[in-house]
Amino acid sequence: MQILFIGDIFGSAGRKIVRDHLSHLVETNKVDLVIANAENAAGGFGLTPAIADELFDLGCHVLTTGNHIWDKREIVEYFNSANGDPRGRVKKVLRPANYAQGVPGVGLYEGETGNGQGFAVINLQGRVFMQDTDDPFRKADTLLATVKSKVIIVDFHAEATSEKIALGWYLDGRVTAVLGTHTHVPTADTRILPNGTAYQTDVGMSGPYDSVIGVQKEQVLQRFLTGLPGRFEAAKGDPRLCGVLIGCDGATGRAHSVQRLMLGE
Repeated sequence: MQILFIGDIFGSAGRKIVRDHLSHLVETNKVDLVIANAENAAGGFGLTPAIADELFDLGCHVLTTGNHIWDKREIVEYFNSANGDPRGRVKKVLRPANYAQGVPGVGLYEGETGNGQGFAVINLQGRVFMQDTDDPFRKADTLLATVKSKVIIVDFHAEATSEKIALGWYLDGRVTAVLGTHTHVPTADTRILPNGTAYQTDVGMSGPYDSVIGVQKEQVLQRFLTGLPGRFEAAKGDPRLCGVLIGCDGATGRAHSVQRLMLGE
């Protein structure tokens, strides 16, 4: 089984670079499952239902998010519109599973690929240097106890490198991959851990690299130089798609290959 995970899609530049490359990547690598982090897809801050539909129409099967999920108010109504349909598009847009009990949305999706291969996607958020959430380690334990699929991909949306690495070791052999998102800078530690879990501390951003992690450089420099508040806007220059391609055994869920991707225009 071949899985493509696309790092944080940032603004219109990120959506365009995904549109330009996704079909070719899927065809060339015989990809069975496409997962993308889309929490910054709407202008760099949040996700709208229309943009979620756009990404599904491009070929994404599941969308993960993170701490910017509530930036666009309409996403709350979108989550509440699921109407109990376990296979509808709404259920395939995840927010971190370790958010407070009772908030809209879900953090786990379990389904099947077009050829009948079962899979699960879990979205978690870190606690170090981020807003308070439930313990992602114990939440992972709770969710894994309910998952029937062997192929399990975890998007760990976290700030601290140490926390991401720790979760990778904690889940090694229990999931197919632990992939970090949030910091928008791809790391060079792509590997398969000893018990068969593919790992990368941060997949990187799919968006404009002529920027400061997606935002127009001048606006960020002004903030650092003066300390004055100002509006941040998504940059557009030098778009690149960052992702990870994972090969795994569908019967066991163990990863046997992992490749870091960065594709420009």
